[in-house]
Amino acid sequence: MSVHHQFGRTDLPPEQQQALKKAVRWEYATIGYTVCTIILVAFVVGNSQAMRTAWIEDMLSLIPQISFLIALIFVRRGPTVDHPYGMHRAMGIGHLVAGVALLAVGLNLAFEAVSGLIAAEHPTIGTVNLFGHTIWLGWLMVGVMLIVVIGPFIYGHAKAKLAPLLHNKILYADADMAKADWQTNAASIVGVLGVGLGVWWLDGAAALFISLSIIWDGFRNTKGAVVDLMDHRARTYDDKDPHPLAREIVEHLRAQPWIRDAAVRMRDQGQVFHVEAFIIPRKSRVSVTQIDEVSEAISAMDWNVQDVVVIPCTRLPDEADDGLNYKDAG
Repeated sequence: MSVHHQFGRTDLPPEQQQALKKAVRWEYATIGYTVCTIILVAFVVGNSQAMRTAWIEDMLSLIPQISFLIALIFVRRGPTVDHPYGMHRAMGIGHLVAGVALLAVGLNLAFEAVSGLIAAEHPTIGTVNLFGHTIWLGWLMVGVMLIVVIGPFIYGHAKAKLAPLLHNKILYADADMAKADWQTNAASIVGVLGVGLGVWWLDGAAALFISLSIIWDGFRNTKGAVVDLMDHRARTYDDKDPHPLAREIVEHLRAQPWIRDAAVRMRDQGQVFHVEAFIIPRKSRVSVTQIDEVSEAISAMDWNVQDVVVIPCTRLPDEADDGLNYKDAG
């Protein structure tokens, strides 16, 4: 049997195996760090709406990490008769769960922030006794938020490097949210300092800014997960462009002397691709050996290819990718 799998791929090349191990370690480290952050912020959250919103966002940030780890359990299982394509869609489902949770909570937080601004609620931040000294709680809030922003910068960039290697959209979304955490922390600091300066509405405005950031993350991730689950044209890990592998496959097929024309339909299964290659042979008869060889060649082009189906036909489907409209974002 070929070292390249035409059907049911669940293993990974050495580079991706190492990347996955690192990703798992980073996810566990992130969960541990975030739990500590949640506990730390809980001690200083006070009456600041911005701090409370930032605190809730910290809790929500656990969802992508937990979704990734749970989905990984299913992804590693091989295909069966009941699940002939494997369980790679678990990554897409985890992506959807994370997106919907962010969107729902973000909308609720935005409603609370707007309601507070309309009602002109004036938050108060009191004082605490620390080591025999009375200090304004706001300074502790600012100090804590300056400390907790350090972690996301570190693990956000680490995950951003691993996401392309694994073609993992949950990991990319997690990294993207982490790298943007400084905005949340900056907004909460502005809100706290605004209360201290007597500008009461800055706290509500900061809470609204943070909630809008959560809504955007939720909307973007929900949209990406839904279109993938609906068998959208396979795209890059960041959803910015159609995946170039489709064009490469078409070019490879057209380079075969016995193939006159070709096109593909390629869909994202969550972390791997299902490829249907349509070919118009130059002759009316095609051997099984030719089909098998070209199938194996396609599966060897990229580790992401899980299933390859080569279909001889007299006419290419209109919806198939002919390799000419690669820059089309459709």
